[in-house]
Amino acid sequence: MPWRTHYDRLHLHTTKRLSQLPYKKFQPHIPKYPGRLQVLEYLESYQRDFNIQPVFDTQVRSIQKEDNEWITISSNGIFRSKHLIMATGAYGRPRPVDFKGIDSFTGSVLHSSQYKTGKQFHGQKILVVGFGNSACEIALDLYEEGAFPSMSVRSPVNVLPRDIFGIPVLKLGLLMSVFPPRLADKLTAPLIRLLTGDITEMGLRKLTYGPLEQIQKDQTVPLLDIGTVKLIREKHCVVYDDIDHIENKTVFFQNGKRDDFEGIVAAIGYDKAYEQALLEIDKTRFDDLNVAADRQKYFGKDGLYFCGFYVSPTGQIREIGLDAQRIARSILRNNSEPNKKL
Repeated sequence: MPWRTHYDRLHLHTTKRLSQLPYKKFQPHIPKYPGRLQVLEYLESYQRDFNIQPVFDTQVRSIQKEDNEWITISSNGIFRSKHLIMATGAYGRPRPVDFKGIDSFTGSVLHSSQYKTGKQFHGQKILVVGFGNSACEIALDLYEEGAFPSMSVRSPVNVLPRDIFGIPVLKLGLLMSVFPPRLADKLTAPLIRLLTGDITEMGLRKLTYGPLEQIQKDQTVPLLDIGTVKLIREKHCVVYDDIDHIENKTVFFQNGKRDDFEGIVAAIGYDKAYEQALLEIDKTRFDDLNVAADRQKYFGKDGLYFCGFYVSPTGQIREIGLDAQRIARSILRNNSEPNKKL
């Protein structure tokens, strides 16, 4: 379970009400934005309450369709099923850290999936690569643990406050979902500018389109700021351009600047291409995952379903819960049979 191994400071950037799975709420004493251990406890209690029995330490090697069955060959045997649900999701595999010259770097190099706590970097200059929600929370954690964080921001970004006058910004996203993304972004842009200010003053580049259009076009989420912008404005975190190359402890940036660092945390994201290596199906099935399940052209075709692949403007866990219910209803209608292991 990934929540077991994520970094200690991690909190949900979506509220607990928008992050609940079907048929079970977070307990009342849990804060609005649960921390890692609270989310882990919730997921473990969900497993117990619904008697879910996952099979761990199992690698799927191939999946093929034969007649009316899916044949899944794994390190734990062969499974036959009428229906197959791919739930590796939008963040299935960490992207490789392959900056030019990275092999010569004399400090520590971690993908954000390997990062645990800033305590091990106390007193060190650390470069965080990226400006997504994980990158920015890791930069905060490094500063709070006595390190000196900098950030290499490779692309233009959108920045949103996590809350607007005490109201979670994702609630605003739900309200605006009745409009086309571009129109919704235009309607909310003046308020966002008022609350976040001019991010170009901090060395960041503003994306030419708004946050909802970003999710639709790029399948990436904007930053929901929980304090990193303040950190940068107060000069506790330096913003650099994209990395050009690395020589020993020196990182050279594309705008000509350079600096020395004792560690690099690469918050460069994940790939969702894992299932393509396993499934022998038409590529158009994967293109179909850029929209929500209720708008997918091939949803459930041949008994194949995908859960958690659509990057939602209203929160990923909420979308996973909606996917799960749609899939369950579809399978029930199709009168599925239980999986059989050979």
